[in-house]
Amino acid sequence: MDNLQETTVMDETLDPSDWTDVRALSHRIVDDAIGYLRDVRDRPVWREMPAEVRAFFNAPMPREPAPIADVYGDVVRNVMAYPMGNIHPRFWSWYMGSSNFTGALGDFLAAVQGSNLGGGNHAAGLMDSQVVDWCKEMVGFPASASGTLVSGGSMANIIGLTVARNAKAGVDVRERGVGAIPRPLRYYASEQVHSCHRKAMEALGLGNRALQRISTDADLRIDVGALKTAIAEDRAAGFKPACVIGTAGTVNTGAIDDLQALATLAAEEDLWFHVDGCIGALIAIAPQNRSLVAGIEQAHSVALDPHKWLHAPFEAGCALVRDASAHRNTFAVTPEYLESTPRGLASGQWLHDYGLQTSRGFRALKIWMALKQHGVEKFGRLIDQNIAQAGYLTRRIEAEPALELTAPTTINIVCFRHRQDGASEERLKAFNTEIMLRLQEEGIAALSDTTVRGRHCLRVAITNHRTRREDLDLLVCETLRVGKEIAAAALPV
Repeated sequence: MDNLQETTVMDETLDPSDWTDVRALSHRIVDDAIGYLRDVRDRPVWREMPAEVRAFFNAPMPREPAPIADVYGDVVRNVMAYPMGNIHPRFWSWYMGSSNFTGALGDFLAAVQGSNLGGGNHAAGLMDSQVVDWCKEMVGFPASASGTLVSGGSMANIIGLTVARNAKAGVDVRERGVGAIPRPLRYYASEQVHSCHRKAMEALGLGNRALQRISTDADLRIDVGALKTAIAEDRAAGFKPACVIGTAGTVNTGAIDDLQALATLAAEEDLWFHVDGCIGALIAIAPQNRSLVAGIEQAHSVALDPHKWLHAPFEAGCALVRDASAHRNTFAVTPEYLESTPRGLASGQWLHDYGLQTSRGFRALKIWMALKQHGVEKFGRLIDQNIAQAGYLTRRIEAEPALELTAPTTINIVCFRHRQDGASEERLKAFNTEIMLRLQEEGIAALSDTTVRGRHCLRVAITNHRTRREDLDLLVCETLRVGKEIAAAALPV
C-alpha cells in the first residue's frame, strides 16, 4: 500500500468563529430598524443621491473580507439614507404598499430558516399553502381552488393567462406549441389595462395583437357592449375568443370594471374570466366598499398583490385558479430527481407544479405573521380608510379653484392637475410635471403622473397605512405654493 500523507485542511464556513460580536451588531440593527420606521415621518419622502454616494456603487468587486460592522456602516450611509420612499406616509407615486415591521421580521426569519419553497414535506411548505388558502377565502374562491405565491402582480397575471391559454387552445400547447393552435386566440381587456398584460401576450407566444383593447365608458370601465361586438367580429373573422380580463382597479385611475356583467358574458360566450385584482381585489375584505368588486368570486382566475393592501414587504404576489387541475396541468413537470416518496422530505406537495419557479423563496411567513398579529378585519378597515382619504382629497381639490380633477375617483387613486389660464395641453403638462418634480426634490411628497384620455395629470395613489388627512392637506397647500412660485417666476418648464 502506498504511504499517503494526510494533509490537515481547515474547512471554511460563512458562520462566524465567535458569535458574540454578531449578536451585538444584530441587536443594534434591530434597534436602528425600529427607529427607522418610528421616525419615518420626520425624514424627506425622497432625496437625490449626491455624487459621492453614486460613486460608492461603482466600487470594484470585493476580494478580501471586511468587518461586518463596517459593511453595515456602508449600508446605513449609502442605502438606508436614500430609499425609494414608499414606506413614507406621503409617498403616493406608484401603486405600492408601505410594508410593516412584523412582515420585515417575517422576512428575516424566513431568510434565517432558509427553506426553499419549491415544495417538500416541511413547515414552510404547509404555511405557503395556508396563506394561499387565506387569499382564496378573502376573494370568495372555493376551498377546492388552487393558487401560488409569486413575485408580484405581473407574474400572477401571467400564471392566470397561461392557464387560460392552455385551457382554451383546443390542442396540447405544452407538447405541440402555440403554432398548433387551430384558430388564433383572442383575449379582451379595457384600454386601461396594465402593461403587464401585453408582456404576457408576448411571452405566451400569442403576440400583442391577440390582446384586444376595448373602449371604456365615462367612468373608465370596460364598455360591455363594445366587448360583445368585438367578440362577435372576431368569431366571424376566424379567431377564437378565449379570455376576458376584468380589471379590479386600473392603474391609471382605479376604475373597476363591472365584474358581474363580465362574469355573465364570459359564461355566455364560453370565455375564461380572469380578474387583474392587483390593485383592488382585496377590497373584498373591506366592509364599507366590498360591493365594488362583487363578481370577483365568479372568476376562473385572479391575480392579487399582498405587497399592496396587505402591506407585506416586497415582494409578494398571488395567483388563484378555480380549476386546480387546469392549474397544475399547465405547469407540472416531474423529473427523475424530484419524484415523490411515500415518506420523508419528498412526501410533501411540490409547489413548483403551480408556477414557473422551481426554487421559490419563503414569501408566506411575512404575510402570515402580519395577518396573525392584526387580523384580516383590520386590513379591511385600512383599505376603507385609504378609500375615504381619497374621497377627502377629491373634495379638497374640488374646493380649490386653481386645481381640477381629471378623472372620477373610484377607490383610492386621485387624478388632478393645477390649472393655468389659457395654457395649452403641452404647457399644462410641463407646468404640472415641474410641480411634481419640485415636490419630490423638496422631500415633501412623491406623486406620479399619467395621461388619461389625452389629458396629462398628477396621480395620487393612497395605499399607505401611515397616511393621515393632514398629509393630504399639506399636499394641496404645497401644490398651490409651488404652482404660484413657478407662475410668478415665469420660469421655462
